[in-house]
Amino acid sequence: MPEQDKFAVLRAASRIWAVSPVHGEAERLKALHDYLGGQFLPGDRLVYLGGFLGRGPDVAGVMTELVRFRSKILARPNMFIFDIAYLRGAQEEMWQKLLQLQFAPNPKEVLPWMLRQGVGETITAYGGDPAEGIIRCREGALAITRWTNSLRSAMQARPGHYQLMSTVRRAAYTHDLSLLFVHAGLDPERPLDAQGDSLWWGSAGFPSLNHPYGEFLKVVRGFDRQHGGPGEGPFTVTLDGGCGFGGKAIAACLDTRGAILDLVEA
Repeated sequence: MPEQDKFAVLRAASRIWAVSPVHGEAERLKALHDYLGGQFLPGDRLVYLGGFLGRGPDVAGVMTELVRFRSKILARPNMFIFDIAYLRGAQEEMWQKLLQLQFAPNPKEVLPWMLRQGVGETITAYGGDPAEGIIRCREGALAITRWTNSLRSAMQARPGHYQLMSTVRRAAYTHDLSLLFVHAGLDPERPLDAQGDSLWWGSAGFPSLNHPYGEFLKVVRGFDRQHGGPGEGPFTVTLDGGCGFGGKAIAACLDTRGAILDLVEA
């Protein structure tokens, strides 16, 4: 897979706005966008740290709002599509796997596990019924294929939703390699191009990172399983307000060395 299909590269950034996971809470995302729209300056870049699908009451509304705000920001002078990055989180990874559920060796086990992790709200958002999915898993690959195709078609029918999902990347970094953005963490012992599920499921090594990761000055993540709120260490930044888990959504403005210049909650 070409590197540009794995990672987003933010070029010539003056500041970077990073948005925490919102997990289907559209009104909170709209509130963040209202603030960002008034603060976004020439040279600013925008990174969504994954976790836009799942859990909350309005997954489709989140996707529609992401599409709307993307158009608004790209309409500004000297903004280009590569100045906005969308990262893959656990929910986005599960959704992609769900749409290929017919190829799973044990779909009768995989789907219930995904539902326990919150994918049911995304299924419902696109007109599906999680209970029907369980039934189709008992009926075999052809029945599963029909069901997943209906979910894919429903997402494709929403203007911009499927196209936006096609832009999701594993991680993002600034062109000068000063900042690395991930969803949930990384394995400090593995290079970036060898990172696997730790990018969206997290790693025990991230909170204790006591040295730079490769050439990067700081690693910024959006999801913390403990939902401990925003936090900053010598080499890490965490932006998780617990949105989708009873908490708030967060957006932070960072300078090119990872210092937090502004932080807003909704």
